[in-house]
Amino acid sequence: MQKGLGDLDELYQEVLLDHYRNPRNTGRLDDPASEVDAVNPFCGDEIHMQLGMDGDTLSRISVTGQGCSISQAAGSLLSELVEGKTSEEARELRELFRGMMMGEELSDDVADRLDDNLALQGVRRFPVRIKCALLSWSALIDALDKAATAE
Repeated sequence: MQKGLGDLDELYQEVLLDHYRNPRNTGRLDDPASEVDAVNPFCGDEIHMQLGMDGDTLSRISVTGQGCSISQAAGSLLSELVEGKTSEEARELRELFRGMMMGEELSDDVADRLDDNLALQGVRRFPVRIKCALLSWSALIDALDKAATAE
């Protein structure tokens, strides 16, 4: 039996609430290769991100912050998706995620690569909230750039 669109929305909502209530990868890193803060000045959402790098691979990530459920769940979802990826792979995922949030059609391959982050695609129905979903991805790019210049 195929799930209806309402069932899919319900599943996505459960994923978002789980990540908001039980965020992943929030432990402070002892010796981060990079550490950044990102703030959405329109609503006050905050993300604090630390990266541990092993060469060009994100070996560890910590994402903490405060703000709406969308920004905080997005940070948790991002952390699970990019940990273990190379800097280039993480940047590609950011572009795929951004495309999804801007309404681009998703191929099956892109949907597979974004994994549970698909739960955030419903946010695009509320344009003012898209920045909430993108905040942690902006922090990631800043943190990757900072780590690259520190080498």
